[in-house]
Amino acid sequence: MISYIRGPLEEKREDSVVVEAGNIGYRIFIPSSVLGELPGLGEEVKIYTYFSVREDGMSLFGFLSRQDLEMFRQLIGVNGVGPKSALGILSALKPDVLRLAVISSDAKAISKAPGIGAKTAQRIILDLKDKIKAEDVLFAGADLEESPKTDLSGMAEAGKEAVEALTALGYSASEAQTAVKKVAITEGMTSEDVLKGALKHLAFL
Repeated sequence: MISYIRGPLEEKREDSVVVEAGNIGYRIFIPSSVLGELPGLGEEVKIYTYFSVREDGMSLFGFLSRQDLEMFRQLIGVNGVGPKSALGILSALKPDVLRLAVISSDAKAISKAPGIGAKTAQRIILDLKDKIKAEDVLFAGADLEESPKTDLSGMAEAGKEAVEALTALGYSASEAQTAVKKVAITEGMTSEDVLKGALKHLAFL
C-alpha cells in the first residue's frame, strides 16, 4: 500500500522515527541497527516501508534499502515470526550478517536475537536458505561491472565455502563474512585461495 515515505526526519527514537510527508508525520518502526545511518533531524530521508494491518492495530515498518525491506518480508513469511520479532532479529543482526548466518546455517547467531529460540532459528534457516544467494552476501555493496564472461555464481561459491571453512575454524559468522568480503574474489580463484586471503585480513582484525 505504501511503498516508501520521503521527507524531513522530525524525530528519532530507540525503536522508531517520525518522517513528515504531505504535512503528515508518519511514525515508522525501524531496526535499532540503522539508527546510526540516519541523517540529522530536519534532513530529508527516504524510508522503504511495510504496512502491517493486524487485529490490534496498524503499523509501519521501515528500512533504508529495498534489499533490507525484502529481508524483512522474507522473515515474516516464516511460520512463527511476526513483524515485531522480525524487527528484533534485524536489530540484533544487520541484514547482511543475517543473510550470511542463513547460508552458513549459523543458528547460534540467529538465536541471539531477543525472543528467538533455537527451534525458530533453525526454521528461519530452513525456510530462507533457498531464497538467499551467496553472491547477495559476498558482493553486497560492491560495484561490480558484470560481463557475460563473469561467472559470479562460481565466484560466490568459492567465497561461500571459504566462509563455511572460517566458521568451522571457530570464527563468528560476522567475522568470516567481513574477512571474505575484503578479498578481491576473481574468476579462477578456488575456495582455498579465498580462505588464504581472508585469513590474512583476520590476522590484522
